[in-house]
Amino acid sequence: MADTAKGPCIIGSKIIIRGSLTGSEDLVIEGRVEGTVGLKNHLTIEESGVVEADINVAEATINGQMRGDVVAGRSATISASAKVVGNVRAPRITVEDGARFKGSIEMDVELPEGVKASR
Repeated sequence: MADTAKGPCIIGSKIIIRGSLTGSEDLVIEGRVEGTVGLKNHLTIEESGVVEADINVAEATINGQMRGDVVAGRSATISASAKVVGNVRAPRITVEDGARFKGSIEMDVELPEGVKASR
């Protein structure tokens, strides 16, 4: 019988990972990750976390440092303690007051039929 009360996978504050991370569990990064991250669930970068990677996840919460592009299928949150350099693309994006952010934000928006987007 599977343990359904299992918590997220944690990359501890003294761990450094270089390469490609993929999976279908929630992930919390307290250490350092360089490369790419692809998850079917939620990614949290804690205040002690440093990520230099492009990430593709269902949901992202960034509290620490991030350099790279973020693609989130559901939502992305850049908290007040975060420092982010990169582009963020998600249907719902929150940038809290005090967050440091340099990049572009793109929200997938469906326009009503017959309305053309201006560029």
